[in-house]
Amino acid sequence: MDKSQKLDEVMALALSVPLEEINDDLAYQSIPEWDSMSHMVLMTELETAFGISIETDDMLEMNTMPKVREILQKYGVMQTN
Repeated sequence: MDKSQKLDEVMALALSVPLEEINDDLAYQSIPEWDSMSHMVLMTELETAFGISIETDDMLEMNTMPKVREILQKYGVMQTN
């Protein structure tokens, strides 16, 4: 499994949504499942899945799927295109 697929699976698990709902249009509070509580669960799941520690400022900025991928690049998790 590549890291992009892994990210999608982590997002789906943390937000309790089907994998099919994970796409680039997904954003914080764009669906009821992505609220403040699930955002913190998501951050914890990302840290665990990828073995990283995400800085608080980055956590606050990770509010869309494209932004999540961009910030994970900073941590060496996702490759740049």
